[in-house]
Amino acid sequence: MTKTLGEMELTDHNKSSLVEEGVLDLLLVLISRDNLEMRIEAIRALLNLSSLRKNGQEMIRKGGVRPLLDILLCHTSSQSLRELVAAVLVNLSQSTTLQDSGESQVNVLRVLYAMCLSPSGTTVREKLRQFSAVLVLIRLCELDNLHLRANAVKLLYCVTEDNDDAAILEHVERPSIEVLLKVMKTSDDEEEIASAMGIIANLPDPMQISKWLLESGGPPIIFRFLRDGKNIGHRKNKLIENAVGAICHLTVQTNLQSQKKVAEAGIIPLLVQFLEVGTCLTRKRAAISLCQLSVSSPRLSRQIPRHQGFWCFSATPEAGCPVHGGICTVESSFCLIEAGAVEPLVRVLGEPEPGACEAALDALLTLIDSERLQSGSKVLVEANTLPMMIKLISNPPPRLQEKVLSSLERIFRLVEIKQKYGPSAQMPLIDLTQRGNHSLRSLAARILAQLNVLHDQSSYF
Repeated sequence: MTKTLGEMELTDHNKSSLVEEGVLDLLLVLISRDNLEMRIEAIRALLNLSSLRKNGQEMIRKGGVRPLLDILLCHTSSQSLRELVAAVLVNLSQSTTLQDSGESQVNVLRVLYAMCLSPSGTTVREKLRQFSAVLVLIRLCELDNLHLRANAVKLLYCVTEDNDDAAILEHVERPSIEVLLKVMKTSDDEEEIASAMGIIANLPDPMQISKWLLESGGPPIIFRFLRDGKNIGHRKNKLIENAVGAICHLTVQTNLQSQKKVAEAGIIPLLVQFLEVGTCLTRKRAAISLCQLSVSSPRLSRQIPRHQGFWCFSATPEAGCPVHGGICTVESSFCLIEAGAVEPLVRVLGEPEPGACEAALDALLTLIDSERLQSGSKVLVEANTLPMMIKLISNPPPRLQEKVLSSLERIFRLVEIKQKYGPSAQMPLIDLTQRGNHSLRSLAARILAQLNVLHDQSSYF
């Protein structure tokens, strides 16, 4: 009977009637039984019934939170049982959204938050997303109860981590962004501010988020938390990481308006600074932003004016950017060279964390896009980039290795560079033809053919 109750598609009237008839008292007794199968089915039934707000409120009044928390915190509870309990607790949190909440609801949020940080946190976060926790938590973030709001914001930050599913945007709209910006403006809790910033940083679809941030007046609020970047300490790390993550939405190359706001506010020098002093995640996110800005540089570089009249009376011509050819500045064209970003990005290539390496490499490779191969490669050589790239040939993951190989194949079209750096690349390339996956073996073989080490008819192709 309990199993059937958990599986039935009930109308709100059915759910209300069942609770009014006393089924709740029976189910709360059953979840304390030693019989595991009975306990699971009783919790499934509670999950079904608690989706009606009135029933959730009644469950809280009858003391249902405590036994659920006991199951959640019990080290012998299975992961599947904990996931079911977490889903019921999400329903209970939602049931009191419009009321003054008691400490029981705050406890629920705290326990779920602790679960998200546990070794099984990835699975817990995934389950909470499946049970529409995002929608519930966004509503809780709108409340005037600051204690509850802070706990909801921190949990929502956890739930949105390690998630690139665009479906999460079904529950996030421009008003949600405005709520998070309000938290940043009004909160005295640094962890809550960092979490609100982190939610924005974690959201997918940067194009849409950058639009909403602009419309909601978000850039100045976010920029404010980057001003003290020189004084990064342990407590500030998460705030800076997430602020730079939010900047990634504002530097997306499809939104030139938001890119200009970033540049005009003096954020680009700070991003370069974070390449040196930030955490590994901050370095990665700073490199992503600099990469996105650099993609726009060629079209923003100002053409050098032609001389008018007699040469002897002409002003000294302005020196053009060595890569973009025109007149570049940090604020007008977001130029990596003018920003002094090339050497710091090269140093990030030595990071042990592949994500930071890849982001830095992507930024540097914008300098050799399309017709800028020769001029951009010269800048990379001067910054001692090639030895760092060659080291990365031997370092997984394969995606990073493939990106390095593709760029080296292109750079080695320049004979002078090939002659200088080709010999040092030979051994790691040969090793990759033995150990790499099919794609890596083929790429490595093509470069070895460029270097006249392999015949272009080799079986590696």
